[in-house]
Amino acid sequence: MTLRWIDNDADLAELIGDMSVASRIAVDTEFHRERTYYPRLALMQFAWESSGNQHVALVDPLACDVRPLIDLFQSERLFVFHAAQQDLDVLSHSLGTGPASIFDTQLAAGFVGYATPSLANLVNAELRRSLPKGDRLTDWLRRPLTEAQKDYAAADVEYLFELTDRLEKSLRERNRLEWAHEACRELRQRKVGPSDPTLAWTRMKDVRAMRSRTRGVLAAVAEWRERRAMASDIPPRQVLPDLALQGIAQREPRSLADLAQARGVDDRHTRGSIGNEILAAVARGLEWPLEFPAVEGDELDRRLRPAVTLVSAWLSEVARREEIDPMLVGTRADIVEFLRDEPEARLAHGWRFDLVGRDLGALVAGRTGLAFDGHGGLVMFEAPSSSAL
Repeated sequence: MTLRWIDNDADLAELIGDMSVASRIAVDTEFHRERTYYPRLALMQFAWESSGNQHVALVDPLACDVRPLIDLFQSERLFVFHAAQQDLDVLSHSLGTGPASIFDTQLAAGFVGYATPSLANLVNAELRRSLPKGDRLTDWLRRPLTEAQKDYAAADVEYLFELTDRLEKSLRERNRLEWAHEACRELRQRKVGPSDPTLAWTRMKDVRAMRSRTRGVLAAVAEWRERRAMASDIPPRQVLPDLALQGIAQREPRSLADLAQARGVDDRHTRGSIGNEILAAVARGLEWPLEFPAVEGDELDRRLRPAVTLVSAWLSEVARREEIDPMLVGTRADIVEFLRDEPEARLAHGWRFDLVGRDLGALVAGRTGLAFDGHGGLVMFEAPSSSAL
């Protein structure tokens, strides 16, 4: 393996030319977002093959313009990742695009008996090799990087092709290769970028226990906080701490003096325009109907909870028996969508339908039932027809 350090535009152009002949490229990124709203790209790692050899390059996005990589990512070649979700978010923010076709080794491993494995664990289990140990708190934005840091970063892509080949072999043996490809397409097609500011309140603690009126205020102030954080590129909690957000929602202040008395609020939140913006958000929240939409899992879903709990246990049993990561099969939210007969329910389409959706549909229709098997598990049985009763 050859390792190249790329920290200028000319070398990056040469690298892109070298990689453009490859049919697949392994990718990883290092980034930080502790002090920003959006992830800040700190390092890009690439691996590719040519003439029977593997090459690895580390690209310094702090020293060169990485936008020329856009055309490469938009090509039809395969890009291999491990745990791609955050990398796709970072690439989308940094380049405005992402790869058209991906293979995620972590996702694929979920179809052959692994449960969300780390790269180190998967490399050890499949290849019997150990990745170099690094400092989890490494500041990847600091320069220069040490040789140990470079080796650690390079290892994140060095084994991805070998892993891909082994996983694809296992997937073919289980007739699940297309399932893995479908899951990777699903991941690639999901919405990337910042969350909807109007839903920021749903991520707060204890929101289920709040009165509808309090929720309305919380939702309005949380949306204001999220939008201000996005505009300033700082973490939302630096705009307004969670404690202050909840304190404001409970107090419903109408004046700056009243706002100053809310728990968690200090002088920073009452000075200048911020205090008035918060009060305006409170006023908007108070105008929303008292029957503010309930969070997921409330009124409508309460009637489904017994069924959801039983089906969830059955899905886990199927996943265990088939050696598939249960989180890939479906979540409680997926079950609720299926039971509601929503058109876009994931369990009603693709590989999930083949694995559990068809049987679940029969259960909902009353053609089958679930029973304990006497060993702590659940089995599905054919229900007796009405004519036999």
